[in-house]
Amino acid sequence: MATVKPFRGLRPDPGLAAKIAALPYDVMDSEEARRITADNPLSFLRVTKSEVDLPAEADHYSPAVYDQARATLESFVAQGYLRQDGAPCYYVYKQTMGDHTQVGLVAAASVDEYEQGIIKKHEFTRPDKELDRVNHIAATDAQTGAVFLTYRADRGIDALVERCRRRTPAYDFTADDGISHTLYVVDDAGDIAAIEEAFRQIPALYIADGHHRSAAAARVREKCRAANPGHTGEEDYNRFLVVIFPHDQVRIMDYNRVVADLAGFAPTDFLAAVAGKFTVEEHPAGACKPDAAHTFGMYLAGRWYRLTARPGSFDGTDPVAGLDVSILQDNLLAPLLKVGDPRTDKRINFVGGIRGMAELERLVDSGRYAVAFSLYPTSVEELMAIADRGAIMPPKSTWFEPKLRDAMVVHLTGCR
Repeated sequence: MATVKPFRGLRPDPGLAAKIAALPYDVMDSEEARRITADNPLSFLRVTKSEVDLPAEADHYSPAVYDQARATLESFVAQGYLRQDGAPCYYVYKQTMGDHTQVGLVAAASVDEYEQGIIKKHEFTRPDKELDRVNHIAATDAQTGAVFLTYRADRGIDALVERCRRRTPAYDFTADDGISHTLYVVDDAGDIAAIEEAFRQIPALYIADGHHRSAAAARVREKCRAANPGHTGEEDYNRFLVVIFPHDQVRIMDYNRVVADLAGFAPTDFLAAVAGKFTVEEHPAGACKPDAAHTFGMYLAGRWYRLTARPGSFDGTDPVAGLDVSILQDNLLAPLLKVGDPRTDKRINFVGGIRGMAELERLVDSGRYAVAFSLYPTSVEELMAIADRGAIMPPKSTWFEPKLRDAMVVHLTGCR
């Protein structure tokens, strides 16, 4: 059963929350982060992408970068920009993006349950990205970005969370991108006990986004435990920062692909080769955004095509092989375009659905890429079914929106 705990969150001063809260470190490059922090020195990107305060030529993974992150976080605390709550709390985090609203519980999840598989994974991690988060957590003694978890929706928990939203929010602001963020502090002892007990009845939690942060929390815990002769298992470093959403509120967008060249094919020959595993139809109406599973849009030489996977070209009984990202990889990207491992092949890139079909057209029309593919989004039910089997999804299968804002609540690990 799932164990989620309240904790003493480190949070922005209410008057500064809109300026401090920032998009996650991994959705932008350093150049964009420098522009943001130049306009807004209070942005939490100065902690999560601390290279912005170092010379441009600095190695982004050098000890100086992590030292800078610690110094900036300590400075924000010393100046009162961030303050720690006096007693353990839960927090309710509501986000609204257009007509979509999702409401999650901010809590501290168990590293033990992550290692035991009660908190379920569906992705491999990259060693370099994992080590980056390990070094960042160790240097700052804090988990500055939350792991996005989901669970099969439970009406009892829904009612508890709704009850906690009847109080005055600690923050309520709309960011520059139009997404609204509202945070409620849950400090009532009765509510805290009820939430903790309700989650004990939930058999599993699922990582939606944040596999590297989860893995890093486990590795940091091992270091902290080894360095603490009085380790009890109740220290803060035994838990990691999460926001937990019911599955019926989670929205996954398409995660599209662009490939730099046609692996020696002329466009007409490539179309003929694609027709071996897909029906190929021109899409004269313009951008082809798939409206059903096993269909794909393809933008090639200034024209859009609709591709439909042929019956028998994939194993629909296998939840991984039946994913659209797998069908495209196994039947087109690998055999025709020679993209063997999407994690390491520099010829392929990935474009979140939030950028729209126009971004795919722009990238191909610019000459940087030869062909683009639009996909139907993976469902949260598919994600959970794969995690329940202990299987692994292909890389870049899911794009979640809206993104959680860093610094809404920070979890201090208490290792140093």
